[in-house]
Amino acid sequence: MRNILVTGGAGFIGSNLTLALQKRFPEAVITVVDDFRSGDFKNLRGFYGDIVAADISRLDWNRQFGEANFDAVFHMASITDTTEHDQFLQVHDNVEGFRALLNYAAVNLIPVVYASSAATYGMASGRMSESQPPRPANVYAFSKTHLDNLARIYNRMHPSWRIVGVRYFNVYGPREAHKKAAASMIYQLYSQMKAGRRPRVFIAGEQKRDFVYIRDVVDITIRAINAPDSAVYNCGSGHAFSFNEVIAAINEALGTHYEPDYFENPYAEFYQSHTEADLSITQKCLGYQPKYTPEAGIKEYISILESGDGFFDFIP
Repeated sequence: MRNILVTGGAGFIGSNLTLALQKRFPEAVITVVDDFRSGDFKNLRGFYGDIVAADISRLDWNRQFGEANFDAVFHMASITDTTEHDQFLQVHDNVEGFRALLNYAAVNLIPVVYASSAATYGMASGRMSESQPPRPANVYAFSKTHLDNLARIYNRMHPSWRIVGVRYFNVYGPREAHKKAAASMIYQLYSQMKAGRRPRVFIAGEQKRDFVYIRDVVDITIRAINAPDSAVYNCGSGHAFSFNEVIAAINEALGTHYEPDYFENPYAEFYQSHTEADLSITQKCLGYQPKYTPEAGIKEYISILESGDGFFDFIP
């Protein structure tokens, strides 16, 4: 790939992806588009490509890029705060941004990889497979569901066009600290324990999440550009890991012995108690095998946070 576009490239996943692409394809011209609402310039330290500061849902794509023939587009831009309940804002910016991008990319059938979300599974529990019908429980998940719908609609119009969704589960790792309250539970619990406080989790800490490390996320996202078909693929670790296990892993990494501080779950009636990615299709079609178990990912992540930097350089 010689000419690559990354939307949302200053965000958590987007910045790690951008810097990994830069290392893997050192001769490529990489362009990042980001409005910095949920991104941070610090995430792109060491980036030597081009940056366009713009909201993709309001960007005049043809005026900005003309007939630039990108070899690939990685669409990571999104309102990522799942607690943002303004329905018009969530749906407009997430859906119309993707639509505008697809309209631009359709002219030359530029391969597109876009960020879907495990939130589309909603209140389903147990192992989650791509064949399950969506059950979005909030407007963020609804907007991501419609991204999947749009991808299928455009692919029916252009059957030879590769449009691939990557359905991210609970991603954690370096370059997420700027998200603050929207950062992963692993980062939240680490921050509490680092400050000398007992980690707070809902009673009794046995809620489970498929926590997937950012290195594995970047690996599958890059693999997706060569997917055999237009489809949506799960991106997780394949493990359901409880909050109690997260706390134990952080304690081990820090050499501490904090006990959980349990409190009542105020969202019990619509709270997901278990997420776990079924990776069988992803492994078969993309050759993806997670390299990091939750224990291994947390151990490396804590060592990076403890270094005082919170960033790392990607190994191609």
